[in-house]
Amino acid sequence: MYISINSEKTGANLKSLFKNNGYSVRDIQSVMGFENPQSIYKWLSGRSLPSLDNLVILSKVLHTTIEDILVVDGDVVFLFHLTWTIHLNR
Repeated sequence: MYISINSEKTGANLKSLFKNNGYSVRDIQSVMGFENPQSIYKWLSGRSLPSLDNLVILSKVLHTTIEDILVVDGDVVFLFHLTWTIHLNR
């Protein structure tokens, strides 16, 4: 089974994290240094995902981890087992 990041659920998760930390879209726009908020609205709607660089910034601003921002579909335990097995067989 493959895993994938669910962009719609990740967007909903980001929206919740913004609210729980007292941030508006404009606040995040300012922190991120964006000229306009369109990218953030795309994240929240699930039309796109933040880049890795932006995820690092968001994790710091929202006092959480990248893993807690992203919503993953699929069998993560299987992926961990597969990765660990490959590592042991090297």
